[in-house]
Parts: sequence; structure tokens; C-alpha cells
Amino acid sequence: MGFWLFMLAMNLIIPLSMIFLGKYFSKHAPGQINMLFGYRTARSTKNQDTWQFSHHYFGKLWFKMGLWLLVLTVAAMLPGLGKDADAVGKLGGIVCVLQLPVMLYAIFPTERALKKTFDKDGNRK
Repeated sequence: MGFWLFMLAMNLIIPLSMIFLGKYFSKHAPGQINMLFGYRTARSTKNQDTWQFSHHYFGKLWFKMGLWLLVLTVAAMLPGLGKDADAVGKLGGIVCVLQLPVMLYAIFPTERALKKTFDKDGNRK
């Protein structure tokens, strides 16, 4: 049971990060365009307007996806309850591997929204 709780906690890091950073980004984009923290792509760093827009959009998306991923992660880990450490470890690894593409998926709709809203120079259409 102890190892299962540990694996559950480890697998909740990604959805909880998505929830908290999503909420933060949707309300407060990092003040200035930087290369250390925030949603950084060629489109999002064109100017301050694209920077703000991308963080607001990406943040809302990550928040919603993080909530769903949290529920799905707990549900996916439940079958491992009471199993031996090897089974729990394998299940936890599979869950983690499946979380990563979900986390990264948000980049695609955000880039589409940037492309739809701004021209190639970063000016609103």
C-alpha cells in the first residue's frame, strides 16, 4: 500500500503541475518575454501581445486538461491497489508515459490559435 501511495503521488505531479501552472498562466503571464519561464515558441515570443495571448490560451487549456488528467490518473492507478511492488511500478510507469503526450498536446491548439489570431509578424489580424 505504501508503494502504491508513493506511485500515485508521483503520477499526480504532472496533472497537478498542469492545473497550478495553467491557472497561473491564464491569469498572469510572465511579465516580459524571456527564455527561462513560460510558454516559449517562435510565435509566442514575437511581441508582448502574442506572449500574453499564448499564456492566457495555453493556461486555460492546461488547467482543463490537468483536471481531466488528474481524474484519469487516479482511476488508472486504482487497479494497482493491493498489488505487489512490481505490478504497481509497471502500472505507474505506464501511466506516466501516457501523461506526457497529453501534457505536450496543448502546444498544438495554442499554436493554431496564435496562427489564426496573429499574422506572421505578430500583428493581430
